[in-house]
Amino acid sequence: MQSRIMYIEYKGDGLTGEARIGRVTFSKTGKSVHYNGKTFQTLSGTGFKANYFDVDTGEHYWISGCKNNGGDRLYGERTPIYIDEDVRVEYWTEIRNLPSLVNTKIINGRK
Repeated sequence: MQSRIMYIEYKGDGLTGEARIGRVTFSKTGKSVHYNGKTFQTLSGTGFKANYFDVDTGEHYWISGCKNNGGDRLYGERTPIYIDEDVRVEYWTEIRNLPSLVNTKIINGRK
């Protein structure tokens, strides 16, 4: 399965929810994404501020590629985005091109 570091934001409680940067894997068809033991199915453009749903709970999520400028939140909120430990170095060096920040585990919030 192909994998990629992506931005994952829970949308079940409203427009802004808990967010993470982590490695996802894609199904062969690309219609579902797997992350942290969960499977997310595409909403195929029918979601409101969400593009995937958890197949077990039905909760909505926004899952997208990470922006190299760090502006991943839809409305630019200054709330924490947690970076998974297994992708932290790659995120800061390959995606953001900021190797001096490889020890930073939370962005847009308290570090």
